[in-house]
Amino acid sequence: MIIPFQLPPEERESSPYTGWTRAHWEAVADGLLAAAWRWSTPGGGLLDLPGRPSRSGVRSDGLEGYARTFLAAAFRVAGAGGDDPHGWLDRYARGLAAGTRTPGRDDTESWPLILDHHVQGQPMVESASVALGLRLTAPWLWQNLDADVQDRAEQWLRGALRHTPAANNWYLFPYTVAGFLESVGRGDAETAAVRERARDLLEGWYAGDGWYADGDGRAFDHYNGWALHLYPVLDAHLAGADPGPYGPRLREHLHGFSLMFGADGAPMHFGRSLTYRFAASAAVGLGAVTGHSPLTPGASRRLISGSLRHFLEGGALSGDGLLSLGWHGPHEATLQSYSGPSSPYWASKAFVALLAPPGHPLWTDREEPAPVEEKDRVLALPAPGLLVQATSADGIVRLHNHGSDHMRPHEGETAAADDPHYGRQAYSTRTGPTARGNVADNHLSVEVNGCGSVRRRIHPLGAGQGDGWGWAASWHRPVFAAGPPMVPGLRVESVTVARGRHELRVHRVIGAPVNSLVTHTGWATGPDDPVASTLHGLHGWDEGAAPVRAPQGTAYTRWAQVPRLVGRAGGTTVHVCLASLAAEPVVLEEAVTDVVVDGGAVQVTWARDGARSRIEFGPVRVALVERAP
Repeated sequence: MIIPFQLPPEERESSPYTGWTRAHWEAVADGLLAAAWRWSTPGGGLLDLPGRPSRSGVRSDGLEGYARTFLAAAFRVAGAGGDDPHGWLDRYARGLAAGTRTPGRDDTESWPLILDHHVQGQPMVESASVALGLRLTAPWLWQNLDADVQDRAEQWLRGALRHTPAANNWYLFPYTVAGFLESVGRGDAETAAVRERARDLLEGWYAGDGWYADGDGRAFDHYNGWALHLYPVLDAHLAGADPGPYGPRLREHLHGFSLMFGADGAPMHFGRSLTYRFAASAAVGLGAVTGHSPLTPGASRRLISGSLRHFLEGGALSGDGLLSLGWHGPHEATLQSYSGPSSPYWASKAFVALLAPPGHPLWTDREEPAPVEEKDRVLALPAPGLLVQATSADGIVRLHNHGSDHMRPHEGETAAADDPHYGRQAYSTRTGPTARGNVADNHLSVEVNGCGSVRRRIHPLGAGQGDGWGWAASWHRPVFAAGPPMVPGLRVESVTVARGRHELRVHRVIGAPVNSLVTHTGWATGPDDPVASTLHGLHGWDEGAAPVRAPQGTAYTRWAQVPRLVGRAGGTTVHVCLASLAAEPVVLEEAVTDVVVDGGAVQVTWARDGARSRIEFGPVRVALVERAP
């Protein structure tokens, strides 16, 4: 894929893995900004990018275009010490004056008012980018504005402080607005209150292992990096203040999160708002800029440049240089209803790396391998209920989900709300989930009276690891689309054991009606995929896995197929299978030599060394017994 703007030549001496340097990052920022500004209103108050509007409407989308690209420009100029060869800040200053002149008016330039999240909330999201952009560029933009423009901007921004955010990371938007106002001498009791409120909520949402829940409940995803860590850590950095607990938490987060990038630069395809793409690397860049990272500068640059290059060369840009709505190219199933033409420009957060000046080790140290390229790794994250499995030979990283469901505590479980980006048991850097209406990949379904179930609320049962292996477990109540949403007493307990490229998946189905069926699927791959999806039934299945078509494909392939096993259930039954996503199909005899199921215990013997994985239910216990010498 040709990038539709000019980049510097590759530099393989200092960047042997990606060939990209800081100059490439500046060139990409400039290219993205130039393409987006072709769609500005005459006064620059709105950037009305082409495409289907979001549920918030075209005016809000136009503000989104201004705010999110402003963030990229702010990182670009602030990182260069105010040098602005393309005059970006003049454009944004002009747009600020135009947009705040008569907020709420239905004209060519005016910004929408900031109201409660359920009334007109999207402008609150964008207020954080406007405020952060103004804070980053204050010496060159804010301080040169007319006093009346400053006052109008403050009045518009204070709408974020006076209205109700959504019950998640949105509370960090007024926090960021208040931080800017305080930084320019406009703080007061109102700004102090919203900042204290956000800090209190963050403490309640912190789960451990460097992971925050995105609001009450168990939503763990990319919002950790591009929001929940980014705003408080960057706020402290810009203020020259001690980050308190936020710095060490970012470091701990990056210990696990840095493993969730494939050797090809792709981040984990998991969770919502994936159209933000290389924003997934924002936490890595922020850690390098602030010093709160376990990674070397060379490994950090390998990750951020690898991710940026992966998307730009993978089709994320339209022919005229705009970021499309999707993953590689346009992909409707990846999107949420709040996504509009300018939404992808939250990817601007990745440019936080440019706050590291040219002489910073992030840019001067030689690139080093990404964690997945060094050796096979398995990492258990008990707090979010995640298990990370990475194999260096093929550069694939897999995420086994036993803890993130994106459900609020008050919400009921309905099959209609099934979310492929949270409900599946596994995700990877090489595959995406299949779309609604297609067969679900990486899913165990209980079929009662011909109706299959989905997994909604996930209840973690633990996670752990040993030398070269790890496990995670959870249980859920199957939810049905037809008839009663649940069968009384029906539940599924699930355990994943990862070792090498193998995924041992064990399920105990409890309370199933007589003559029920159980189906289990593996990874979704396309006809031209360089990786193979394998699924072997070991116990509790009637026959070998058969491929099932998913015509709508995934974010990685237009058309996909999924291996599927079918078994019988009734009362309490145990079902065991071996899955893999690897460069070559897994031959069962070369992976597993023996399977023993005895009541609530499963024991599997591994072919390579004779070690035995033992899984027990009630309570769940998982162990690896090495073969005696």
